[in-house]
Amino acid sequence: MSVPKVLVADPISQRGVEELAAGGCLEVVVRTGLSEEEILSIIGKFEAVVVRSQTKITARVLEAGGRLKVVGRAGVGVDNVDVDAATRRGVIVMNTPGGNTISTAEHTFSLLVSTARNIPQAHATVKAGEWNRKKFEGVELCNKTLGILGMGRIGSEIARRAIAFGMRVLAYDPYLSPSKARTLQVELIEDIEELLPRADFLTLHMPLTQETRHMLDARRLALCKKGVRVINCARGGLVDEAALAEAIQSGHVTGAALDVYEIEPPPADFPLRDLESVVFTPHLGASTAEAQENVGIEIAAAIRALLLEGEIRNAVNMPSIDAKTAAAVRPYLVLGDKLGRFAAQLAPKRNDRVEIVYGGRAADMPAGAISRAILTGFLKHVGGEEINSVNCHTMAASLGLEIQETRSNEQADFNEWLRVAVSSGEVRVSVMGAFFGARNESRIVRVNDRPVEVTPSGVVLLLENDDVPGIVGRVGTLLGNHRINIASMSLSRTEAGGRALTLLNLDSIPQPETLVELVAFPSIASAKVIIL
Repeated sequence: MSVPKVLVADPISQRGVEELAAGGCLEVVVRTGLSEEEILSIIGKFEAVVVRSQTKITARVLEAGGRLKVVGRAGVGVDNVDVDAATRRGVIVMNTPGGNTISTAEHTFSLLVSTARNIPQAHATVKAGEWNRKKFEGVELCNKTLGILGMGRIGSEIARRAIAFGMRVLAYDPYLSPSKARTLQVELIEDIEELLPRADFLTLHMPLTQETRHMLDARRLALCKKGVRVINCARGGLVDEAALAEAIQSGHVTGAALDVYEIEPPPADFPLRDLESVVFTPHLGASTAEAQENVGIEIAAAIRALLLEGEIRNAVNMPSIDAKTAAAVRPYLVLGDKLGRFAAQLAPKRNDRVEIVYGGRAADMPAGAISRAILTGFLKHVGGEEINSVNCHTMAASLGLEIQETRSNEQADFNEWLRVAVSSGEVRVSVMGAFFGARNESRIVRVNDRPVEVTPSGVVLLLENDDVPGIVGRVGTLLGNHRINIASMSLSRTEAGGRALTLLNLDSIPQPETLVELVAFPSIASAKVIIL
């Protein structure tokens, strides 16, 4: 029996390489700096490949890797791996979501101190032979207010450090529970626009999603306290760089420190480059010896566990179950992920509890794997692509989210079904999915206990409207005017003339102005786009 081969295509720590090769059970080949063509010429020999952020594992590479079982990313993001193509080819993609938490938190705090005391600028002038103490007068951190946007692992570590420096900490995170905020000794702010005018320093720690892109734009920068300093070590694109440059030039924002950028490296016309009050580092958040060693060892251990024992850890596209069970449960995993994503976008942002109910034949399936799929889909709307079936429960616990699973004897109209309910105080929303038909196709069949029939994929437009004549025609005409095609429509009402739900599968995402026009109709109370 041949020994599985592992290609290390990007530099990882020596201890990581040694962990892979331990005992001679795996043949480890270290070849870094390869072009795509060079990788294509050799990848067919390997069962596993380890990358960081430089090497791209494209669909072509995956197709050429006929023996490939796993791609290991020594880091959090998997932007350089075509996860969809890997999933289609049955290749597991793993990452190391916890290895660089302390490193990034410390780098963020270093930049915060640098902006407060103008350290890089002062250093540069002394190196140039100048001595200008007055020019670089700074501010103390003690008794200042730090606003943290995003309270995951890194945001929580920064809060601890800020409190040690005598800072007041305001936290905005739509998914952090009040009890967890109390444990962290931070003041939880419900609305980001309530936090902005109170913060002397702002640091961002959110995933980059459609919802968070340019979350700090010109309008919100104008809401900030005059003299605020902004730090971003999370993701390029969270801050509108052009708007930040204008706010600094106007004097409204005193300074900024950036480790990440919308385009990396920043282009020649980067609007912030020439501003003296901005500190730059070249994406160094995870660049410490300890972080690199941690992620190298972590990914090496995960790959060994998979290739030698069949155990799956930190997979971003596969639950932690054996192959035989996975084949039987796969349709439930796909539906569960969609129900979780639907519930996340339907529910209020700050939640207390997620209830998962299994009914009919679904009650006989392995609940753990399905619940993880549901929770992963739900939390990806919060934490981005670093959430997976392994770390989803840890993330839920960090947010103070209670998870409840039950198997039901409830008699429904379907032989096998799943229901997800999300509670936020007195507010409760729910979505239910089922399988039916000769091809055992999945559908969303209940929304807030209303009967519907919706395909769980693509773009869904959910309208709450009065049950009055002409509503379907008005909606169809308006969407047609905006060149948005309706794939299917489901109408649900409890009584004639009462409040109804209308759900439409669309071929494209409506723009915000389209939704504004929809709710302008007197008979439409709300319009929500859900992307599955």
